[in-house]
Order: sequence, then structure tokens, then C-alpha cells
Amino acid sequence: MEEGFEFRPWDELLPDALGLIFRNLSLQEVLTVVPRVCKSWGKAVKGPYCWQEIDIEEWSKNRCPENLDRMLRLLIPRSCGSLRKLCVSGLSDKSSFEFIANNAKSLQTLRLPKCELSDSVVEQVAGTFSNITFLDVSYCIKIGARALEAIGKHCKCLTGLRRTMHPLEVIDKLSQDDEALAIATSMPKLKQLEIAYMLVGTLSISEVLQNCRQLELLDVRGCWNVNLDENFVKKFNKLKVVGPLVVDYYDKNGWDNCSDYSGSSGYIPWDFVAGDIDDDFDDDEMSDDYWEDEEHVEDVEMWFYDDLNAVDAGYDWPQSP
Repeated sequence: MEEGFEFRPWDELLPDALGLIFRNLSLQEVLTVVPRVCKSWGKAVKGPYCWQEIDIEEWSKNRCPENLDRMLRLLIPRSCGSLRKLCVSGLSDKSSFEFIANNAKSLQTLRLPKCELSDSVVEQVAGTFSNITFLDVSYCIKIGARALEAIGKHCKCLTGLRRTMHPLEVIDKLSQDDEALAIATSMPKLKQLEIAYMLVGTLSISEVLQNCRQLELLDVRGCWNVNLDENFVKKFNKLKVVGPLVVDYYDKNGWDNCSDYSGSSGYIPWDFVAGDIDDDFDDDEMSDDYWEDEEHVEDVEMWFYDDLNAVDAGYDWPQSP
């Protein structure tokens, strides 16, 4: 090794550089391991550079509302208003949604799959999400045309909407054409629209195409009542229509090629007992007990498929009827 060559200590890295590095770690490691390395790393973890993108979608599945709310109240303030992307599943507490709206006004990407919020709650809060460009409200069975219209009215920058449904969750509905019409009348700047398995027909989708002239991707897989004329579709030069035919099963990796959907979190098999932690808790005092998985076998929902190699066959998409 050459004389005079100096290694720069890791604890002297700039906070923004540390933030980029720590994004490659799991949430558990960032909250419990990194702060114990040195004071500068602990300070960086509590600063905004690590929390401009917060993805707890996998972790939040099947979490109780209280723990989910406390996790959001722990992480979002650390962004100091610079949060650009938030992914969380199963949000059901109105106060949690209002907290996000009041403390993350710079959000550009918001993913709320399987949330249980109502039309009225969305109508009350939608005005604070004016900077949103991509929204995912898939499998949110309690919202409808009113919520979508409010989103379109207030989110003028919206260019991507994912409103994928599960066939079993819409089986009791007669139609969701009113939702498609709400999209058509209030979201003219859409470039990407994913409404797989929604109960919509040809007329309402035609209205979407007529009003959303910038559309580049329209996913109507599983929308069996949609039958678009080929000559009509050719009028939209940049448009790519996927569906309504569903080929085999849903392949999550293939979906990433045409969707803004991100599955970067991966499965996190641990739990966060947020009920026992104050918002200003000391990272150094956190024990491994906080991250143990406390779920029991009888609470696990099991899926069985003939094709054991099907990628995520039991989560997002059933096999084609």
C-alpha cells in the first residue's frame, strides 16, 4: 500500500451519502443496528436523508391500527417535510391518514393498497395532496367514485393511478362504471391507468380514452365487459392496452416492467411493538424483543394452488377463470 494513502473514516461521511447507503438496509436494521454503530450514524438515522422515501408496505400487512399509526408517527416526522414517497398497506385509522396529509405535503408517490378509508375521509383530506403524481388505491373496497373524483379535483399533477381490484371483493357490486367516469372527468393528465378486475364496460372505458388523451398505458386485465374496437384504439398512437385477457397467473416481476409498482421492501418477518415505544424513543435502548414475530399458526391465511411455481399467485392475482 502506498505511503500517505488515507482512508476516510465512515463516521465522517456526509449525512446525505449515509442516507443513500442506509436505504439498502431493512427497516429493522436502520432503526436498531445503525444507531449503535456511532453517534454520527445515529444522528443521520434521525435526520431527513434516510426518510425521503418510506416503504413499509410489506411490514404493515396485518398489523393492528395502533401499531401502524405509531410507526407512521415515528418515521414521517424524521423526513422534516421532505418525504417524497410513502408505501403503507391496510391503513384504516382516519387520524393516521390525516397525520400523513398534514405532515407529508411534499409527497409525489403515495401507495395505500388495502386501505379501509371511506369516501368522506378521502374527500376531507384530498386537498392536501396537491403534489401527488402517482397514487395506488388498489383493493380499497370502501372508496368509490366520490373519492376518485375528489382525488382528481385536487391532485392536478396526477399522471398515474392504480386501482386494481380482486374479483372476490367486487362480486357483490353490479358495476363500477361510475368510478371509470369519475376518472374520465377529473383526471385528464393521466398517462398510466391500471384498473384490472374492475367491473367496468366498454362505454365507460371509451370515455376514459376520450378524456385522458395523454394515456400511454391502460391495464384492463380481467375487465371482461370491456371490448374496445381495434380501429378506435389505433387513434391513440402512444397508447398500450393490456387485457382484458389474463394470461395464466399474475407475475409480479413481469408487472414491474409496465407499472410504477415497487416491491422493493421485500418480506419482513418481524413485528414492531409500537404500543410500548414513545415517539421520541432512544434507538440505543431498543431490544431485539421489539422485532420478534408474534403471529401464531392459527392466524395465518393459507392458499393452495396446483402450480407451486406461480410467482405471488396467492397474493395479488388469482388464476384466470
